[in-house]
Amino acid sequence: MDPIYVCGHRNPDTDSIVSAMAYAALNNALGDHDYVPARLGQLNDESTFLLERFGFEPPLLLTTVRTQVRDIEYDIPPTIGRQVPVSHAWQILREHKSLPAVPVTCEDGSLYGMITAGSVAESDMESIVNPSVHDVPVFNLLSALEGHIVNSEEDAFDLISGEVVIALPHAGDPLRGMKEGAIVLCGESEDVIDAALARGASCIIICQGAAPAQYLGLHSKTCIMVTPCDAYRAARMIYQAIPVSRIAQTEDLVCFHLNDFIDDVRETVLQSRYRSYPIIDHRGHVAGTLSRYHLLRPKRKRVVLVDHNEKSQSIPGLDQAEIIAIIDHHRLADVQTGHPVFMRNEPVGSTTTIVATMFQERGLQPSEKLAGLMAAAILSDTVLFKSPTCTQRDKRMAERLARIAGIDLERLGREMFSAASSADKPAETLLNTDFKEFHIAGHALGISQITCLETDALLTRMDELLPAMNKLRQLRGYDMMLLMVTDVLRCGTELIFLGDEEIIEQAFGTGKIAGQHVFLPGVVSRKKQIVPALAVLWG
Repeated sequence: MDPIYVCGHRNPDTDSIVSAMAYAALNNALGDHDYVPARLGQLNDESTFLLERFGFEPPLLLTTVRTQVRDIEYDIPPTIGRQVPVSHAWQILREHKSLPAVPVTCEDGSLYGMITAGSVAESDMESIVNPSVHDVPVFNLLSALEGHIVNSEEDAFDLISGEVVIALPHAGDPLRGMKEGAIVLCGESEDVIDAALARGASCIIICQGAAPAQYLGLHSKTCIMVTPCDAYRAARMIYQAIPVSRIAQTEDLVCFHLNDFIDDVRETVLQSRYRSYPIIDHRGHVAGTLSRYHLLRPKRKRVVLVDHNEKSQSIPGLDQAEIIAIIDHHRLADVQTGHPVFMRNEPVGSTTTIVATMFQERGLQPSEKLAGLMAAAILSDTVLFKSPTCTQRDKRMAERLARIAGIDLERLGREMFSAASSADKPAETLLNTDFKEFHIAGHALGISQITCLETDALLTRMDELLPAMNKLRQLRGYDMMLLMVTDVLRCGTELIFLGDEEIIEQAFGTGKIAGQHVFLPGVVSRKKQIVPALAVLWG
């Protein structure tokens, strides 16, 4: 069953990580498909601490949901070892007529080449022009002829070479034109067999009969075989006994890998004329083949978006994915779907609160560990219930989850915010840990947020933070770049900014600002306080 990925936003915070894990756990418990929680970036210190605290592994790191080769229903044909005779390859091609080509593999499973019905036909026509064969494995020949060797057991024959000659009942010489080293097909005539031995035949094949007694156990450099086939069929089967590696296409192969993107594959296919393309897995083994028709309607990856509904904050390649559901507590943005989807958007302080409510509605109780993790996520996103986005539902749900987990919310809050110390991190890391991009009335805006127990240590690093902010601003073309350093104990935010300071003064009523930062008492929410204030000013 194909997985459904549950994804939070880029630069994930704790609520984004935990709501994805909780929603996947809920649906898996209900038996609905295979839900896989995923993250779109590295964990921050707080999330890392909480996952370790409650005994969870980090969710899968997902970098894109663009359609890949592994997502399409490609063919899984039988593969043919390169030493297999052409006759067996032809049988495989006849049994799988819908396949344009079949992969030929080396002993380790890696791709050697490709074989088609046309390859076999071309080889067969070549035998008319050149009736000689070279180094045909004896095992292949015996299998093709359904025959056996009558020589002495001491005689070892591994490879057979030579021009194929059929002895005919001429009045004179039945082996007329035979060259030394030829492969002679004949009946039980002792005269013909003796003549072939005398002229140095490399192999004598006695057709539709038995070897005369004097040749049984004969010690000779000439291999003597017996086959139930008639001479014509035996001659054809000799050419069919050569290893398939001799006729397989091995040059200019166009191969794809399971992780290749369909857009790139389609472009390559349009520039080539092959009917079938081998697919290689991560071990270098053949995983299957694809043809042009596989690219017409590729399967899309299925995703659930949690804690966001804005394309710029979501996973790359979202336009190629099938969105199954959206669970969020932010404003509705620009994510579009190709069909109606389940949508749950509620004005609460944490997406985890919504998911916990869904557990409750379905009569399910999360495990103690998951309940503790969910309570922590609500604490994190509501900044210990001090954020203006926090509702009574958030508080009640966090308290209920804490009772299930047997934890103290106040102590947990101090532990998790202490774990998120930012004092020794590089400025670039601090900016990208919890970063979101917004577009308001034609203005591009980047807002990063750091939540901590006290802000003084970070403010001493302004000479590092401002250049890093300016670099990011220029790289992405932002009109304004903001860094919120939110102090949990003071219940406010030290706002560091790059851009028009008059905008900040008017939006937040600060009066004249000296420098490039200002403390905003009571401001702890990016979406509820910072963005709306700028939106009102910009119209």
